Parts: sequence; structure tokens; C-alpha cells
Amino acid sequence: MGKLEWDKIGERRYETGVDRVVLYKNNGNSAYAWNGITGITENPSGAEPSILWANNKKYMTLMSIEQLGLTIEAYTYPNEFLGCIGKEELSPGVLISQQEHEHFGLSYRTLVGNDERGNDYAYKVHLVYNCLASPTEENHASTSDSPDISPFSWDIDTTPVEVENRQSTSKLTFSSSDLKKAGMANVLRGIEDALYGTSKTSAYLPTVSQVMNLIEFHSTLRDSNGNAITDSSGNKMLSKVYE
Repeated sequence: MGKLEWDKIGERRYETGVDRVVLYKNNGNSAYAWNGITGITENPSGAEPSILWANNKKYMTLMSIEQLGLTIEAYTYPNEFLGCIGKEELSPGVLISQQEHEHFGLSYRTLVGNDERGNDYAYKVHLVYNCLASPTEENHASTSDSPDISPFSWDIDTTPVEVENRQSTSKLTFSSSDLKKAGMANVLRGIEDALYGTSKTSAYLPTVSQVMNLIEFHSTLRDSNGNAITDSSGNKMLSKVYE
């Protein structure tokens, strides 16, 4: 309740940058750091209204299903991405093109800034499922007295995955600021440990159901054996961490 206010200190936010890009293959079980990314553009499509008419008037409006596409721009890519763009190694140093394109997953981070802390305010972690890269042109130009390099660019299509009690989706996004405000910094750490790996575990892309399990696990107090701690009424005790 109360009067609306604009441009309050700390609420002038913006988003910028992209980093910590990871390529996932083998159903998300193999992870590879991707260096040299210059941009990831999300290109949603669909979600268009279709008007139905009856009795000489507007009867209802139906909305088409929304789809997600991406454009990835980079100076380089990991060797493991070759299979995703239809290239295979015939023998060491010999590639054959126009082969089957492998499906893959992605995760990447974007920065969230504000008027107080700049780019250090917060960040978002994005998970993208069931990606398929389309063939794109590769430009090769002569070197000259104006140094330049030839960047790569790929158009990416996605196929949504099933989500219990929700519409299917190709993408999940985690907001560090919102999770920390909710006292769920442990959940954020748990998701990042899965995506990037730890000294004891390998990185992987969790499915949506695995994400929900991670959220439940890390938001609950646990004993040394990993079992949930309950109160006198048998309710699970939440692991509230504020940063």
C-alpha cells in the first residue's frame, strides 16, 4: 500500500554481459567450458494471437505456443561442439562436414547492475535445453593492414521439455538477487555446483525435475548424512541463508 515511487536508490537496474558459458552433451552428463563467446541473443517466436469471430463480433482470442531460438556469436568454440554443427573427425586433423547435428544444452550467466553497485549487484544463470544448431556461413577474408578476425555465428532451435504442472519449456533462469532475498543462497550454490562442478563432482546440466530436487534438498536443513532435519511437529526445517 502507499504512493508509488520512481527511481528509488538501488532500484535503477539493468542487465549486461554474458559469461560462464558451458556446453553440455550426452544428455547433459558431459560439460565443457566455452571460451570466446561474444554474444547470446534469445529469439522467442510464436505466442501470437489468433482471433475467432462469431455472430459478427469477436468471439475469443487464442494464443499460439511460444518457441525459443538463440543466436550464438563467438570467436571460437570447444572441439566438442563440432558434432553439434555437423562435423566429425575422420582421423586426427581431418574433418568431414554435412553430418548429423547432435543435440546439446547450454548454461550461461548474465550480469545485473544497479545505480549503487554497478555490475557487481547481481546476476542471472540461464539453462537452455534440447538445442540444435543450424548450418551458417563462415567468412574467410584476406589479412590486411586493418587487423580483424572472423567470428562465428550459429542459429539455435530448441525443443521444450516437459515440466510437471506447467507448460513445457526450453529455458530456466535463476536470479541471484531474488534467491538471496528469499534466504535461498544455498539453492543458488547447489545449482552452480551442479552446472560447473566441484573438486569432488563433475559438472552436468540437471533436468527440470533434478532442478526441483536440488531446490528442495538445498533449501532444507540436513544432518551429516544428508537427511532432512524436522521440528517437533515433523515439519522440515528450512535452511535460510541471507547474503
